[in-house]
Amino acid sequence: MPTWSSRKYIIMTLIINGLIPWVIYILLKPHMSSLTALSIATVVPLLDNLIHLYRYRKLDVFGGIMLFTFVLSLVMVLLGGSEKLLLMRESFITAGVGVLFLGSLLMKRPLIYHMVSRFTPKVNGEKNWQYPYFRTVMRNMTLIWGVLLVLEALTKIVMIYEWSTATVLALSSVVSYGFIGLAILLTIVYRRRSAVRLRQMKQSVS
Repeated sequence: MPTWSSRKYIIMTLIINGLIPWVIYILLKPHMSSLTALSIATVVPLLDNLIHLYRYRKLDVFGGIMLFTFVLSLVMVLLGGSEKLLLMRESFITAGVGVLFLGSLLMKRPLIYHMVSRFTPKVNGEKNWQYPYFRTVMRNMTLIWGVLLVLEALTKIVMIYEWSTATVLALSSVVSYGFIGLAILLTIVYRRRSAVRLRQMKQSVS
């Protein structure tokens, strides 16, 4: 079960990256071009990241992605990017990350293995790598994240083409965190089941 602090973080992130930009866009659109209003609305996530960077001297994962996408947005505007292209900035990066996950399946050790080794000290990835089942689990988890990230990007691209800008701004973050939440849920469930099986395999060997 998520803690109150984690739920609060998710709610605030949705408000800052979804609700507030949507409200700003709706308020500014009657007074300027849609592209200009959208560009101003995307400043909010940037300010949030700058404040976080000033307070903690580092960016979290989502903050880093949002900052990068904002810079990409400015580049698109300077290059004459359309309103739809500007909205697609996050989808391009999400799709790129998804492809990176899938591409790492061709490597000796997939991307999830390196993330587990870095962020889960209790899991001895180097020692567990000798077990074929552990290697399969790492590859399956990498596949799950890669596929869901690509699907999330494709879903948002379809939304951008089919729906209005205001609707996309209002629902974009919900869709993103829906896919990410599903990936996290599948990872937790799969990891718990695989950990039990791996422990049983180790006991049978010893």
